[in-house]
Amino acid sequence: MCNRLAHGEQVEEIWIPAPHWSSALLSSAFSPFSFSSTLVVSTCHSLVVGVVGLYIFWFDEATIADPLWGDPSFVKVNIAVSSSYLISDLFILILYWKVIGDKYYIIHHCTALYAYYFILSEGVLAYIGNFRLLAELSTPFVNQRWFFEALSYPRVSKAYVINGVLMTAVFFVMRIASIPPLYAYIYSVLGTEAYRRLGALIQCSWISSCVVLDVMNVMWMVKISKGCIKVISLFRQEKARRSLQNGKLD
Repeated sequence: MCNRLAHGEQVEEIWIPAPHWSSALLSSAFSPFSFSSTLVVSTCHSLVVGVVGLYIFWFDEATIADPLWGDPSFVKVNIAVSSSYLISDLFILILYWKVIGDKYYIIHHCTALYAYYFILSEGVLAYIGNFRLLAELSTPFVNQRWFFEALSYPRVSKAYVINGVLMTAVFFVMRIASIPPLYAYIYSVLGTEAYRRLGALIQCSWISSCVVLDVMNVMWMVKISKGCIKVISLFRQEKARRSLQNGKLD
């Protein structure tokens, strides 16, 4: 499917079930279903909940003091915003399954919504839920990659390579490097009174949902890393080729 830009050029849209910026920002007309527009919403969502999540992570004294039972009022707002987005995106994935359906995103969204349910309904694990939301800070870089793809940027361009490196680095920090501290905290509270008060259902749901999400994050990290290495290799080859050509011209 193509979108026609204002200056008359056509840009092929990449139909991949992943959140990204797209040529919808420049498009003069929209189709009945614009995958690109849903990805712009994805970016807005990630920026809002990510920035608010950082503020809560650093300054929300109630949840910092008691990650399991601290006052969740502020966190609930952020979780509610994220849940609304996940529900709408889940609906779109199902409605246009033949176009953008992906089982891993269905699993991801349903797992996250299941975990968020306990935060919103029971008011527990607010700090943990917000900590998980910080992973969204990696999404804008993924989005930007697909924006370059949609506009047919060469994979050896400096902008594409820089974004790829940043995407890999931020994804690692927000989704992979955060895994050991999270499970170390879980281990530290096992058997405590605050942990027992959660009840078996919430205890199991907390740990199982984290495991499911982290398995997918590791899987995506492997794919992103391979792609980043490939792009850097192509960039170096192109740079060497240009240097050789310039040498011959001299």
